[in-house]
Amino acid sequence: MPTPAADHVTALLASYQDFPETGILFRDLNPVFADAVAFRTIIDELAERFHGQFDAVAGIEARGFLLAAAVGYAAGASVLAVRKGGKLPGSVLSENYDLEYGSACLELEIGQLPEGSRVLVLDDVLATGGTIAATSRLVRRAGYRLTGVGVVLELTELLGRDRLGTTPLHTIVAL
Repeated sequence: MPTPAADHVTALLASYQDFPETGILFRDLNPVFADAVAFRTIIDELAERFHGQFDAVAGIEARGFLLAAAVGYAAGASVLAVRKGGKLPGSVLSENYDLEYGSACLELEIGQLPEGSRVLVLDDVLATGGTIAATSRLVRRAGYRLTGVGVVLELTELLGRDRLGTTPLHTIVAL
C-alpha cells in the first residue's frame, strides 16, 4: 500500500529524456523537495522507518545532504557529509566508483564520530548502486557501523539494490 510520501513523490516527480546524456531518462526529485508537505512526509517516513537505529545520518552530495540534515534534525542525530573528491579538508577517506554514465570519487572526513557509531546513509535515488555502495564502504572504513540505507526513489531496472548486500534498504518509491 503506497504511503503518503510515496503518493507525493509519484505525483510530483519530473522526468527528462536524454539528460545528462543521450539514452538516459533523468528522474528529477527537485519538484518533490520544493513542495513543503511532500518533503515533510518524506523526512517523517525515513526518520520513522529507522527510528532508534542510528546515531548519525550520512548524506551523499548533493541531494542526500537535504535528506540527511532534515532526518538528523528530526531524530536529534549527528549529520555526516559525504562529498565529491577534493571538497573536504583534513584527513579523509576516498572511494572511487562507477556511475550509470561515468565514474567519480567520494570522500568522508575521518574522526567525526566515536568508533562503532551507528550510521544511516541517505540519498535521493538508488540507480546502479555505485554511489551508495561507495558511501557504505567509506562508512565502514571510518570505523562506523552501517545500519541502513534510505532512498526516495529506486530505479529497479538498474539493479542497484544488488550492490548493497544485506544492508537494510528502505525505498519510498520504486520504478
